[in-house]
Amino acid sequence: MCLAAGMAQAAPVAGDPAPRAPRIGVVTMQPGEVFFERFGHDALVVADPDGGPAVSYNFGFFDPSEPDFIGNFVRGRMMYYLVALPLDEDLAQYRDAGRGAAIQWLDLPPQQARALADDLAERSRPENARYRYDYFTANCSTMVRDALDRAMGGGLQSQLAGRSRGNSYRSEAVRLASPSPWMWLGFDLGLGPWADQPLSRWQEAFVPMRLADGLREVRNSEGRPLVRSEQELLPQRLAPEPAEQARAWWPWLLAGLVLAGAVFAARRHRRALGGVALPFWLFCGLAGLLLAYLWGWSEHRAAWANRNLLLLSPLALALLPGAWRLLRGRLPGRGFAWLLWTVAAIATLSLPLHWLSLQAQFNMQWIVLLLPVHLALALVLGRRGLAATPR
Repeated sequence: MCLAAGMAQAAPVAGDPAPRAPRIGVVTMQPGEVFFERFGHDALVVADPDGGPAVSYNFGFFDPSEPDFIGNFVRGRMMYYLVALPLDEDLAQYRDAGRGAAIQWLDLPPQQARALADDLAERSRPENARYRYDYFTANCSTMVRDALDRAMGGGLQSQLAGRSRGNSYRSEAVRLASPSPWMWLGFDLGLGPWADQPLSRWQEAFVPMRLADGLREVRNSEGRPLVRSEQELLPQRLAPEPAEQARAWWPWLLAGLVLAGAVFAARRHRRALGGVALPFWLFCGLAGLLLAYLWGWSEHRAAWANRNLLLLSPLALALLPGAWRLLRGRLPGRGFAWLLWTVAAIATLSLPLHWLSLQAQFNMQWIVLLLPVHLALALVLGRRGLAATPR
């Protein structure tokens, strides 16, 4: 990957007037349709005061040809780059994809604008451009936010850190991923209690559109609104950003009760029970292994201590031989009932922990979906007299 270096500046001669300050803007790109485009994007723009081409400083570049790229992605050790390139060139891919873009021109005092431009030019040099990426705390938007805050002497954080709209990393991730069911279900299932902390407006700015909202409410060091003007650069031709909406857990409960009812309805038919139990335990076991890996062997902090592990226990994989025997019309082997009740008891712990925990994890929808199925399978398959049931 080729990194464009920042523009060199001639050293001022003693007695010359200070160079004119560049114009600084924040360009916000709307969400796209590919999974890594769902959260939108942004970049800092430095415009030459003498009419030269505007430079876009984009923190969103990565190199998939790096050694062990997939492994580092899975482990949470991604490295991203800051790249400087002409604004028109940066916008070309968004124009082709139909993604909208708008720029907020900022009213920064000249000294701060020059300091920010110099900082970005230095940071974009190939030897300085890499940074450790985190999906929520060190992404393209937080890097823009932090660079701007440094130039403002901490003035951005001081105005945004004390306010909150009650959003969380989970609620924002699920909202923005909602057009892709597999993506928002993965976020909701894979995020632990850390992702449910109420966010300040400062933390909320990990979403580019939220950062744009926050900038509209901030004032510069001289008391004027930070955003001087806004300009649409590209129209949004795709579906708009998903709106906020309350999440109800009762449809999940209804689905869980329907599945549990199906288990009881098939209680006299071994093969039918095996047909329900095998995919359920397979899903629970494999999902549990993934959640355990994310907690124990990855650096994805947002996935640590995930209480969905109680519902998705890797122990469920040990129940698969019993499910296979049921599919063949036979009885499970020794120890099956004991293991089945152990898995169900572990799943049952999720309910009191949800009510009593000091650090909440909002996973009630998964509890009411999966716990009834665990209990129904234990009541039907873990009882005496199973041998008398028809095949």
